Amino acid sequence: MTTPVDAVIDRLVRDIPDWPQAGVVFKDITPLLADPEGLATIVTGLADLGRRLAPDGVDIVVGIEARGFILAAPVALALGAGFVPVRKKGKLPAPTHEVSYTMEYGEATLEVHRDALPHGARVLVVDDVLATGGTVQATGELLARCGAHAAGVAVLLELGFLGGRARLGGVNLGALRLVD
Repeated sequence: MTTPVDAVIDRLVRDIPDWPQAGVVFKDITPLLADPEGLATIVTGLADLGRRLAPDGVDIVVGIEARGFILAAPVALALGAGFVPVRKKGKLPAPTHEVSYTMEYGEATLEVHRDALPHGARVLVVDDVLATGGTVQATGELLARCGAHAAGVAVLLELGFLGGRARLGGVNLGALRLVD
């Protein structure tokens, strides 16, 4: 049986082969972001997933650059939580913590403001796609450096064939759609 979330993903997330490099099939969510009903369905789905992953609630929703924080900000509002962006290196103006990592098609460095997360904060991490797990793993390290902890990780799509979940150990992870 097709759920409303499945129907939205099928209709509004498109595959772009060989981008950003040969052999990678990029999951493009820009049509989803442009569709008000589809976007509302996905935000509601991610917020519901966040409630299941973190039944004691969350203080902050962290969104990972760039598509993750597009989705995370409205999820934060739906959960009555604050929002904190995790950005690529050099995008934040105040002192930061940083973590470098490898991903499906390269290397990157993520940063968060040192004072962005209160010590002990319960955090829901939101991203669009879980691939190899490097981005989520690096974000978890940033949370730990701030003294916060991931109560859960909610993603739109999990590319199961890349094994990212295994790289994350015991993280409480949920996806709106698993792609095998």
